[in-house]
Amino acid sequence: MLDNLFSCIFTAPTLGILGLLVAVGIYFYIAHQPNGTTKMATIEHQIHKGAMAFLRKEYKVLAYFILIIFILVSVGINLPTAISFISGAITSILAGLLGMMAATKGNARTAQAAKTLGLKGALNISYFAGSVMGLSVAGLGLLGLGVLYAVYGQEVSTIQYINGFAMGCSSIALFARVGGGIYTKAADVGSDLVGKVEAGIPEDDPRNPGVIADNVGDNVGDIAGMGADIYESYCGAIIASSAIAATMSEASLFNLGIDRMTLLQLPLFLAVIGMISSLIGVGSMHFFKSLKPSTALRATTLSAGGLFILLTLGLVLGMHLPMRLFWSVLSGLVVGTLIGL
Repeated sequence: MLDNLFSCIFTAPTLGILGLLVAVGIYFYIAHQPNGTTKMATIEHQIHKGAMAFLRKEYKVLAYFILIIFILVSVGINLPTAISFISGAITSILAGLLGMMAATKGNARTAQAAKTLGLKGALNISYFAGSVMGLSVAGLGLLGLGVLYAVYGQEVSTIQYINGFAMGCSSIALFARVGGGIYTKAADVGSDLVGKVEAGIPEDDPRNPGVIADNVGDNVGDIAGMGADIYESYCGAIIASSAIAATMSEASLFNLGIDRMTLLQLPLFLAVIGMISSLIGVGSMHFFKSLKPSTALRATTLSAGGLFILLTLGLVLGMHLPMRLFWSVLSGLVVGTLIGL
């Protein structure tokens, strides 16, 4: 019964779309907040414009790469894998764009909130601006993988096609991370040499055009690049787990006490639970924003993690799965949380 509930109602694409809608709603909330003085708004606009220009140029070049790989995979492997590849690449690009738009809008608004509302207001704006990237990553991942699982994930012989999705994500993450990192370091060193050494103006002075370029690079590398990197890890973990399930021996499945198709779809079910927990965790900042920033961030993380544990336990018990699966998930979550804290 619970299996049908997850399959028919809480499907991955549905939760993915919901996560994206929440991310878009948060973006508009951030965009409607005051962004300070005219000078602050001007600097914000310059950074936003520069970041978008960089991404347009980078993605324009990557479009040729994606097209070439798509053709090669179609001819050398098969068309379904090529379709999965291009789907992973496009959704990775979208995750970076959405995160970049929210972050460049949130910078000046966080500063203005700190000036007028204090620490609590600044924490609220900055947290929700950053959550757009996280929800976009999870939402696009669930949407893309959910559709591919619906098409290719019903049989062991076709689920291999989904591996191309991870390849597409990895390709964009590689170029976005490296390209953004190179750009920001070049701009940082250049602005320091020209500004502090030649012109004698303070570091990070907005009169130095190199400082704007440096801030553009910081956003490109740490948001679009990092977002694509996280997106690749998120989708890759789901696909890798399904690949292990698809290649397990019958003896291993018998010892585990679970059928292959259930084990294949379990990573996606856990991702759906993760999205539900994340949405509630993001919303919990409303109750914790009066605390110290580090305490509030820790509280939202623990709230989402605790809910994830409870929902995972309910899933394992409801689907009559071996408890060793729950203990594996719990141990990984605890270790990851402790490292993050």
